[in-house]
Amino acid sequence: MVLQEKARQAAAPPAGVVILRGTVQIVGELLITAGIILLLFVAWQLWWTNVESDARQSEVIKEFAQDLGGAPPASPDASAPAVTGEEFGDPVVSAAPGHAGTIGIMYIPRFGPNYTRPIVEGTTSDVLDTLGLGHYGTTAMPGAVGNFAVAGHRQTHGAVLDNIHTLVPGDKIYVQTRDGYYVYVFRNNQIVMPSRTDVLEPVPTLPGAVPTERYLTMTSCNPRFGAEERIIAYSLLDSWRPASAGPPAEIADQVAAAVGKG
Repeated sequence: MVLQEKARQAAAPPAGVVILRGTVQIVGELLITAGIILLLFVAWQLWWTNVESDARQSEVIKEFAQDLGGAPPASPDASAPAVTGEEFGDPVVSAAPGHAGTIGIMYIPRFGPNYTRPIVEGTTSDVLDTLGLGHYGTTAMPGAVGNFAVAGHRQTHGAVLDNIHTLVPGDKIYVQTRDGYYVYVFRNNQIVMPSRTDVLEPVPTLPGAVPTERYLTMTSCNPRFGAEERIIAYSLLDSWRPASAGPPAEIADQVAAAVGKG
């Protein structure tokens, strides 16, 4: 019996080893739990915030469509000659709405046939995290001489400008308001530091210059999964059509689908 007891004592690990093993096990379990929480947070950021934002943006578009009267505009004849903006005179320029008020809808064919995003007044988190593209309140409105500038997230919260880097010079960007349709043509993009607020000047990057053209400037974070820089996309107004003339043929189906939600 004495020999057996001594054998058991010899086989038992020292108390310090037992404590160390217990500590390692607890730390391991905590790390696994922290990893699971981190994965859930990433999933929430990259997936669920997009789901929530997409749903809210659809509501904003529906409300905008109801304000238009709900009836989809007549689609133009795609085989008819294109009508230039000059035949309609100077673009109508509306006053900016109040904070979080809807300005209109943006369509970018380069981003896909279903790209339909609301443009809302303001660039605070309550707008950008939920409602879509946010209009910088210190910049011009659609169609105005100067710089109509908007911001949008690249990945989370709807990822409204996720594909901004895919734009090619000559791509058209359509802005629909209650007054009509403004057709901008993409020119180039630029990577800048977040402190470069001169991209919002009436003539982008040229403080003090007097504008003679009508710009659209879109800003988002860069790189796609970071925020160390900003990517800026510049476009110029090419033409406009009053609402009574119907949408441009290229986006007629998208407009009918969007406005039909009302």
